[in-house]
Amino acid sequence: MKPAAETRIRVRYAETDQMGVVYYANYLVWMEVGRVEFCKACGFNYRDMEDADGVRMAVAEASCRYASPARFDDEVVIKTWIENANPRMVTFAYEMSAAEDGRRLASGHTRHILVDREFRRTRLPAKYFSMFGLAAPSELV
Repeated sequence: MKPAAETRIRVRYAETDQMGVVYYANYLVWMEVGRVEFCKACGFNYRDMEDADGVRMAVAEASCRYASPARFDDEVVIKTWIENANPRMVTFAYEMSAAEDGRRLASGHTRHILVDREFRRTRLPAKYFSMFGLAAPSELV
């Protein structure tokens, strides 16, 4: 497995449905939490990439496979890593598990295209290449 970051969250009552389990769409929110924390673990703040460099990662695809339910007050571990990246697109992978017993709750991925402030496709600035596991621009020639 590639380098990963772990984030822990505790299930809030508002995240559960009438059956007492976490509502399925909340797993996508948790993926976003994991992605932002992964960026911080790699040495940059995603907000700074947007503000200073004008680069955004627009979600082009999202997938989540559910394995076991989480319930109110469970602690959840979100493991996040980059599955695939190139200068124009990045795919993050996620595994969510119960902290108590390691039981897999869900796994998934999000694929992002890089866009500028006007939402036109763009390239990842070279200063982020190593953080995304990419070769330096001079090595691509």
